[in-house]
Amino acid sequence: MTELVSFLPLVAIALLFWLMVVRPASRRQKELARLQSSLEPGQRVMLSSGMFGTITSVVDDRVKVEIAPGVVVEVVRPAIGSVVPVEEEEPGSTPGTHSDPEA
Repeated sequence: MTELVSFLPLVAIALLFWLMVVRPASRRQKELARLQSSLEPGQRVMLSSGMFGTITSVVDDRVKVEIAPGVVVEVVRPAIGSVVPVEEEEPGSTPGTHSDPEA
């Protein structure tokens, strides 16, 4: 019986590790896989490399992303890190540019 009690802290640490690390990571991985499987042309995305672009086409496991006007790169679905929410542009502004009030 005392041998069983001596393993209790080890079991508690393993359970805590699973709850704090493994479970949330698994949840994030499933959410990312769901996001990558629901990609559609026209969505603004951020690649895992940090580049932003707009999806132009999706074919099987490949996605074509326009990263600049006329510049299209082909990447695999797992390279898509996130979908960027569409922000409302100011009237008369060019997409991708920001006005600097100090300039």
